[in-house]
Amino acid sequence: METTISAFPRQLECLHERCYCDAPSKTGAVEFLGRLVALLFPVTHGQLFSLDEIEYRWRELQLQFSRLIHPVLPPDTSRAELVRQFFSAIPELYLDLIDDAEMFNESDPAAHSMEEIVLCYPGFYAIMVHRFAHAIHSLGVPILPRILSEHAHSRTGIDIHPGAQIGKHFYIDHGTGIVIGETCVIGERVKVYQGVTLGATFVKKELEGRKRHPTIEDDVILYAGCTVLGGNTVIGAGSVIGGSVWLTESVPAGTKVFHTPEIKIL
Repeated sequence: METTISAFPRQLECLHERCYCDAPSKTGAVEFLGRLVALLFPVTHGQLFSLDEIEYRWRELQLQFSRLIHPVLPPDTSRAELVRQFFSAIPELYLDLIDDAEMFNESDPAAHSMEEIVLCYPGFYAIMVHRFAHAIHSLGVPILPRILSEHAHSRTGIDIHPGAQIGKHFYIDHGTGIVIGETCVIGERVKVYQGVTLGATFVKKELEGRKRHPTIEDDVILYAGCTVLGGNTVIGAGSVIGGSVWLTESVPAGTKVFHTPEIKIL
């Protein structure tokens, strides 16, 4: 037994060499996210930054992002151009997040301020991380977007694949247990409650790259526990999908779909 134990480090070194692939630092990715959030929403940091501090932190974030994506990029890829594209997108992402926060403030009677939403609402945090992760995913950067999305998932219980396309003024209430798949397309002013699944009808590796998840058009409400599946499934604009509904087919605009359980009180 002693020989086996003493030999294991060498065996482990060989296994590391066989299994290791270049990847961004998970700790570094979460740290980068925290610094980006603190710069955009200083209320999370507890203090305002001067212009000099903002400019310094902006430059530091670009350097940190460049270091994060370096391990996963092909040799002929321009890191500088990817950094430029991502940071050029941040001003619009920031405005989209302000719109999201306003949607929370308008939709939830329990919300009393924008600061409360930014600091306390897991739904807003999940949306915020998704918008950053989706922007990075759209640039073709692998792994890093999933690290960010899984960080948000572990923190909020809300699982949004970075490939999902989500429109403006998105609202998640409570949020725990929500699953939004990779090829899901969501329109504007959509409201989603806890336990909602927007998934695929079945999972096969051969379906990689195909539209597997539903399309949710503008102004749809998806109430708690409903499940909508399938790449060809379209929920028409302005529809309301009630709690516990299971849908695998499209419904036209303005539809109300409800599940009526049989309840017995004995």
